[in-house]
Amino acid sequence: MSKVTFYYEYKLKKGASVEEFLAASEKLNNEYISKQKGYISWKQLNDNDIWVDLLTFETMDDVKAFEDKSNTNPNELALSFYSYINMLSCKVRYFSVEKSYGI
Repeated sequence: MSKVTFYYEYKLKKGASVEEFLAASEKLNNEYISKQKGYISWKQLNDNDIWVDLLTFETMDDVKAFEDKSNTNPNELALSFYSYINMLSCKVRYFSVEKSYGI
């Protein structure tokens, strides 16, 4: 089975500090997400006010377990991360990684 990328698109809340948001993201990644089963990587992309997180996991089961755990019982690190996000702007999709080039 191919790897899976969790696509999470959103906007930050008006007035949110990008520097503080990125610090919260790094802490969340280092202390929680990177320790989840099947985790491979997390890339954060930005185009003006649109942000995209690309989290790659080994399998769909791994990413679904991560998402279920994150949605049903978010820890303090996740709550801090979410506090910067306009939750009404969120879009989520799952993509199978068919081919990857480079890093």
